[in-house]
Amino acid sequence: MPHRTYLTTPIYYASGAPHIGHAYTTILADALARFARQSGDDVLFLTGTDEHGPKIEEEAARRGVEPIELCDEMAARFRSAWERLDIGFDRFIRTTEDEHKAVVRAFVQRLHDRGHLYAGSYEGWYCVHEERYWTEKDLGPDNTCPDCGRPVRRIEEENWFFRMSTFQDALVAHIRDHPDWIVPEVRRNEVLGFLEKPLGDLSISRPRSRVQWGIPLPFDDDHVIYVWVDALVNYLTASGAVDPSLGPEAPGFEDPTGSWWPADLHIMGKDILTTHAVYWPTLLMGAGVPLPRHLLAHGWWVVGETKMSKSLGNVIDPLQLQEQYGTDAVRWYLLREMPTGSDASYTPERFLVRYEELANVLGNLAQRALSMIVRYRDGVVPEGDAGGLDDAVSTTLDAVAAALGDYRLHAALAAAMDLAREANGYVEAREPWAQAKDPARAGDLDDTLATLARVLGVLAALFHPVCPERSAELARRLGLSGVQTLQEARTDAPGGRTVERGDPLFPRVDV
Repeated sequence: MPHRTYLTTPIYYASGAPHIGHAYTTILADALARFARQSGDDVLFLTGTDEHGPKIEEEAARRGVEPIELCDEMAARFRSAWERLDIGFDRFIRTTEDEHKAVVRAFVQRLHDRGHLYAGSYEGWYCVHEERYWTEKDLGPDNTCPDCGRPVRRIEEENWFFRMSTFQDALVAHIRDHPDWIVPEVRRNEVLGFLEKPLGDLSISRPRSRVQWGIPLPFDDDHVIYVWVDALVNYLTASGAVDPSLGPEAPGFEDPTGSWWPADLHIMGKDILTTHAVYWPTLLMGAGVPLPRHLLAHGWWVVGETKMSKSLGNVIDPLQLQEQYGTDAVRWYLLREMPTGSDASYTPERFLVRYEELANVLGNLAQRALSMIVRYRDGVVPEGDAGGLDDAVSTTLDAVAAALGDYRLHAALAAAMDLAREANGYVEAREPWAQAKDPARAGDLDDTLATLARVLGVLAALFHPVCPERSAELARRLGLSGVQTLQEARTDAPGGRTVERGDPLFPRVDV
């Protein structure tokens, strides 16, 4: 039976258009999903939109539309963007779906029934944009939100609270007992540092007198569920673990066997790690639900020294880059440039460096090798010894597997590109143009061309999760019916296949 892999992105807030930060997270998840499928796994790759809360209410009012109309429009924009960027999600969830709302209500009712919720009052500062309360000492200059810089509001209201503090010790023990639960290690250490201070309880509701666009509490119709609680439960909804018709006693809460839960990997930016590594696991503990297996927190895209932010007006539109350079070039740049867990700086110059890497290393190798097979062997791969780069192929596949095991996708891609460089060096060392001039060296030429055809098959497989369209085209030119798995490419014998040359895989672009 195939191994099952369930991985998720955050669900994106439906008040603004997709930007490069959204694209990076989702392309990263897509590439990891494709590598898992390549290994024979059954995969559920989840993404979607977060559609409740005051931010949606306010933006809808500003536009003069109903909140659901805004959500419909934005969900369609995200779906369209992901399709243009060749993101093959399996499930696109919306928090306005009836099934999800029922699961959320059952989840919160279960917390209430188990004694983990209580009514209380809150007085303090609130940022609508970030959907967060802040203490006086947290605030930025002139009573602004420390995250987004917008003005905060003074609020005094009655809320329902989750006894999050009850689970602090259990959470710390889980993180210490599972060193790879949060990756990279620097993010794990940040969470442990956060948990060195006493953990407060979590407000899980908002009064309907202030926020109407949300899921009503099942036991108090005057309150709606805090949008972050609503959003986090989407991972459980999409897993199919809970039958919402059975309410808070649904057996899938405690025993999700047969569903996709627990998630194998939650992927998110480091700015929302606390909600995923503290709020979410303690909520699951309160409900008696198994925890996800791993959390991957990546860095930010910055411009100069500043994080990209819609509020600062410095975001990059990935679809504009896609129009100019193509989908695969955008995917390659984002995943190749950002080391997992670290920040990365976007500049047009770095984008061109990474594009030229594709064109001048991988693209050049494909063009040279296929042209020589067409020229010297009438387009048919000779029945030579295709093992001329066996050691390099084995070393590369081992390096890729090790990097993927630690979610270091940038390192896996570097290893793949190094194999393409080594193959270009192999061409220079073997000089097939000189072999072709000497009839006595016909066997050597056959070996050279067969080796190059085989390595191109391996490279098509290695690059496919990141550059799916161009890799599929390379496989077609190699005479393959489709991109091979890595195991198939490792043992492939390409002799006898008919190849074709074609235009450059990554054509020169005018800047």
